[in-house]
Amino acid sequence: MSRKLIDASRELTAALKPLRFSKVSHVYLPTDYARKPHEAYLRRFGKGTKRVLFLGMNPGPWGMAQTGVPFGEIPAVRDWMGIEESVGKPDPEHPKRPITGFACERSEVSGRRLWGYFAEKYPRAEDFFADHFVANYCPLVWMGETGANITPDKLPKAEMEPVEAACREHLDAVIRLLRPQYLIGVGAYAEGKLAEAAERVGSEAVTGRVLHPSPASPAANRGWAEAAAKQLEAIGV
Repeated sequence: MSRKLIDASRELTAALKPLRFSKVSHVYLPTDYARKPHEAYLRRFGKGTKRVLFLGMNPGPWGMAQTGVPFGEIPAVRDWMGIEESVGKPDPEHPKRPITGFACERSEVSGRRLWGYFAEKYPRAEDFFADHFVANYCPLVWMGETGANITPDKLPKAEMEPVEAACREHLDAVIRLLRPQYLIGVGAYAEGKLAEAAERVGSEAVTGRVLHPSPASPAANRGWAEAAAKQLEAIGV
């Protein structure tokens, strides 16, 4: 199963890598330059079917962009998951968004909250991943000249069409492989992508969402773990 997830990830990366975007300064694709830790994550934790699939949007600058792991806060990936591999460099690299891999000293708040909550419930990562998995919809990061994130809705529709096509195909493959009973979006955007995918592949999984753990969310800053626990309980997870 994990081998098929790796194959699907490589197909997604190959589809996205040649694409060019007119309104951005830099584009990062961590499933390419951080392939080693990314595939270590899939190999170690992508075995078998899963009861719950969590889906995020795209990489954060100090998380997956550094480690290749969704919401990849470095202490969570290194110390809880036991993954630490060499990471290459995007080309070109933005001077304000350096990629230093596991040497990065910045914290990915969203990842710290998400993985911290799971690690509190499951001190051993293997116990969590026995029937849960976390993926991202799109592995691309877009930046302007200042290094600020550019969201997909700011990009020309024609340039996003091949991105969406590749990401949809990949998400469909992940759902078919893992056969989850619950599809949980981390935020409303991801929930919408899961609902569309479930309809495409004929999945009868229950679809829902948890609050996105971003520090940009006032609600998340008031207590993300407590809010997420209530939402998961209401969904039945």
